[in-house]
Amino acid sequence: MNREDHLNTLKHDRFDLLVIGGGATGAGIALDAASRGLRTALVERDDFSAGTSSRSTKLIHGGVRYLERAVKKLDRSQFNLVRDALKERAVLLNIAPHLAKPLPLVTPLYNWLEVPYYLTGLKLYDALAGKAKLQTSRFVDAHEAMSRFPMLKAEGLRGGVIYYDGQFDDARMNVAIALTAAEQGAVIANHLEVRAISKTNGKCDGAEVYDHLTGESWLVSAKVVVNATGPFADTIRRLDEPSAARMLTASSGIHIALGPQFSPPETGLLIPQTEDGRVLFLLPWLGHTLVGTTDRPAEIEANPKAEEADIEYILRHLHKYFSIPVSRSDVKASWSGLRPLVSDPKASDTARLSRDHVINVSPSGLLTIAGGKWTTYRKMALDTVNEAVRLGQLSPLCDSRTEALRLYGGANYSPAGSGHLQEEYGLAIDVASYLNRAYGDRAPHVAKLAREGYGERLAAGHPYLEAEVIYGATHEFARSSADILARRTRLYWLDQQATLAAIPRVAELLAKTLGWNEAQRRTDIAAASDYLS
Repeated sequence: MNREDHLNTLKHDRFDLLVIGGGATGAGIALDAASRGLRTALVERDDFSAGTSSRSTKLIHGGVRYLERAVKKLDRSQFNLVRDALKERAVLLNIAPHLAKPLPLVTPLYNWLEVPYYLTGLKLYDALAGKAKLQTSRFVDAHEAMSRFPMLKAEGLRGGVIYYDGQFDDARMNVAIALTAAEQGAVIANHLEVRAISKTNGKCDGAEVYDHLTGESWLVSAKVVVNATGPFADTIRRLDEPSAARMLTASSGIHIALGPQFSPPETGLLIPQTEDGRVLFLLPWLGHTLVGTTDRPAEIEANPKAEEADIEYILRHLHKYFSIPVSRSDVKASWSGLRPLVSDPKASDTARLSRDHVINVSPSGLLTIAGGKWTTYRKMALDTVNEAVRLGQLSPLCDSRTEALRLYGGANYSPAGSGHLQEEYGLAIDVASYLNRAYGDRAPHVAKLAREGYGERLAAGHPYLEAEVIYGATHEFARSSADILARRTRLYWLDQQATLAAIPRVAELLAKTLGWNEAQRRTDIAAASDYLS
């Protein structure tokens, strides 16, 4: 897929839908619309999944804490959110089998009085899932809890509850959604920023875009413009209507990555009660251990960084539950993500904030989708396209097809594909397994590049290959070292020291592939070093 060809089409065609924002929701909208036969464009000012969508807890879940809130406050909207998310969990496991899988999680209990409370709650979680239930939640004694998660403190442990959710690779999933949209006919481009909303007779009919890579600007015309920019939705709304009432506030959630010795390879841990009332997840992920998350009010900014106080908060809670020592020096990576909390400007109670989504239409017709969560991106997209069809009097060729449409790499994926990659291309076991999961049925294309001279690892001890730089640039719209190291591979989220060391080689490979001169290569190294530090 060639970014330049997509840009040429963006410059000359008129569209039914122009989607602003290339996160999970924006990419999902582009896919839903394009698969219905609508002429669709998507623009993203940075890279697909550069913001909130690459900084999640990597769980496809209904949200056990939302369920607890729904029960305690008799909040129907929270019940609906959990129910919809549990249905969507099953959909995602089906349409992206290479990127998502079920994961058992243990909730350790140190007080007998907690046992009926958490077991009843998780049984309700199962019941809300209905036929989409993965496996039945159950109580386990202390011995089985320890065998499932040997790092737990044994003293005082009464047992635990095992329940099941889905786990996924968020940025790879986001990229796959965008690429699937392109395969369905959408015109997509990253590093393309909207700087003005176009109007004719007071009605929104497009947007002026600026290409950060070439310095060019032009107008993209569309019958309906959709603002799907996550935490930055109000920024776009004020391009359209400077006096627009604020819809969003944000909270920050940070995560840390530890080595594999801090979690068993196939079981996660849910710490049910932290000092500020949140839950804390500890999960095996891509051969490492992911721990998060925090929750504190935050300013909306691009590329937020983890605060040391939040890292210490996580480590402090690990000390309470772990029998093995864990210290600041064990943290290989840390990051912060913004959670958009939305209120409907048209609602009577604008003080109540929710993780559910809100669709808002401005007087000029700019359609904004805000709120929600990763797991429900597809339903949010479906609802948004339905509203866009109504608003723009569009004529789709069919109803939404995304519930059963396999994502990029998933159509012919087989878990046994890693064995074929080993035998056919001589790849190491860890590399073959990783490529099969990350690229699905496209993995042989990457393996072929590895065999043709790009088989070196980008970092010792990690499965990421030079071949992925070439493939990312030629097939997946990657245009910077940060695109490669943070979104096409996941090295940045696992080992930030190794990431910084890999930047010069990645920039060298991109320069060769994209025809950069020496000044462009040096600029990329400087930008990536700043962004990924």
